[in-house]
Amino acid sequence: MNRSYVRRQARHGWVAIDFAELWRYRELLYFQAIRDIKVRYKQTFLGAAWAILQPVMTMIVFSIFFGKLAKVPSDGIPYPVFTYCALLPWQLFAYALTYSSNSLVDNAHVLTKVYFPRLILPLAAVLAGLVDFFIAFFVLAGMMFYYGIFPDWALITLPLFTLLAIAAALSVGFWLSALNVKYRDIRYTIPFLAQLWLFITPVAYSSSLVPEKWKVVYGINPMVGVVEGFRWALLGKSAPPWSMLIVSMTATALLLAGGLLYFRRMEKSFADIV
Repeated sequence: MNRSYVRRQARHGWVAIDFAELWRYRELLYFQAIRDIKVRYKQTFLGAAWAILQPVMTMIVFSIFFGKLAKVPSDGIPYPVFTYCALLPWQLFAYALTYSSNSLVDNAHVLTKVYFPRLILPLAAVLAGLVDFFIAFFVLAGMMFYYGIFPDWALITLPLFTLLAIAAALSVGFWLSALNVKYRDIRYTIPFLAQLWLFITPVAYSSSLVPEKWKVVYGINPMVGVVEGFRWALLGKSAPPWSMLIVSMTATALLLAGGLLYFRRMEKSFADIV
């Protein structure tokens, strides 16, 4: 009996993204995201309640130390809802950053046995984070109702800033996940990176505290545009400077494009190194 074999040969250089191939593996992306959610909450006492507990507890700590003791201004918005609104996209970003960065190493047993687009793994980690995001969003809606805050027409921009948060997480996640395969100490720097990133992002404070001449430079941090965009879309806060938003979006686009190219460049060696 004649048998034909198909051999996948690693391609050299910068490799284009095969979106058609990703679409063919969309069911794998879905099931991998579901698996990530189940693994995260497996054998936990509170289960999915952690999606609410984490931002709520952080909001309480920030409200006590920054809102009450430090008297950090919140642009006329009650401080608890002011900071929780920022924590909502931040938690999505931090979750996606952490789990997408570790996605290849955590699934090493799969990488060495079967072929599939490796981009599936960091993408699935980000999709899993959206579940926590939507659960925690109901708490924000309740807080806004309690404080009598109702969004205006700017609410229609919320999906845009949500996508920007996802893109920002993926842009860094692609870089770190590829580097993590080769340099395992990368995973130990991720918690420190996330903690540092939190304090250079206007989560516990307003970007209005940043001097005007530095706001464009400050916008290089992609999450600045996301956080200020969320507050504008949901809380009726004045619109962030367009120059800052454009810089944040441009920085995200450049990081994402570079991360995708680097990921694809290193993809052929993942199974050999991991």
